[in-house]
Amino acid sequence: MKYKLKLKILSITIGVLALACILGLIFDPERMVTRTAAYSWLDPKTAASAEIITITNVEQEITLANRNNTWFVLHDDKEYPARQLRVADFISVLTRRAAYQVRSNSITAHERLGLDENSAARIVVYGPYKQTILDLLVGPGDVTGQNIYLRTFDSNEARSGEDIISSYLFTGPKPWYNLRLIPETEADQLDIDKVQRLSVYYPADETGTDVDAQIFTRKGRQWTFNRLNDAELDMSKVTAYIRSVLMSEGEDYSDEILSNDPRFNNIRIVIELGNSDIKTIFISAPDDEEKQYAVRSGSNLVYSLSNWMVFRILNSDDHYRLD
Repeated sequence: MKYKLKLKILSITIGVLALACILGLIFDPERMVTRTAAYSWLDPKTAASAEIITITNVEQEITLANRNNTWFVLHDDKEYPARQLRVADFISVLTRRAAYQVRSNSITAHERLGLDENSAARIVVYGPYKQTILDLLVGPGDVTGQNIYLRTFDSNEARSGEDIISSYLFTGPKPWYNLRLIPETEADQLDIDKVQRLSVYYPADETGTDVDAQIFTRKGRQWTFNRLNDAELDMSKVTAYIRSVLMSEGEDYSDEILSNDPRFNNIRIVIELGNSDIKTIFISAPDDEEKQYAVRSGSNLVYSLSNWMVFRILNSDDHYRLD
């Protein structure tokens, strides 16, 4: 009888201790803070319907617009191709579940944390019919310089977390621009394997004599060049050159000249693809300050070019010769 009583008491004791452990884990302050801190500002499914994003700080406003699943930057009443990967990364930051701990629920703390409407940066994401799906205020960093304060516009609750947002907020429009002369290459929609021929046409020389074009033609996995024999041709240099043309970028978009300016009757690079599509890059003659510009077929956007970019996509015949 004593044995059964001891066994019963022991079982009850074990049960009480087990329950205490479970409750301790559930209500442990550190674990509760972790659960409370795990937070995302925008639901990924909702983010998929985003059509317009505005990013505003005290200096400027940047507007991103989604047109048929392609993002553009709206600036100075014009629409410019956006860097799709940058926009995707930015949306990922907003949807990512991370540690954002609650710091205050009081409206009086907003000014102290830099979260009042007059001083905070603001991100507004609109869905269909311009329905607001996120209105986020972003304050400055804390004393460590590693975390920032945030709150949604319609809430007094202020949170803080690792600063992975500020790098998107305090830049001009230029970092958002896709400045590739052939925008499709930014997302690997067009690679060198699709190129069948690339031709570079030059203007007549000083005497008015026509200059023969440089023509690179695909030959299986290699290339031919109309100005050198195959035995003299360095295939690796040709491949690197064609890839550099595909990946070439402007410094910025420019309003200095129009896309139909006669200065573009200068150099043109014609890229013929396997699907019969043809893309042409027109490079202007230098202006009085030796500045050159580019425009591509099918677009009226003008790119300003750095000198090193011009040198990279225009080479002498000997550049492709075997050493």
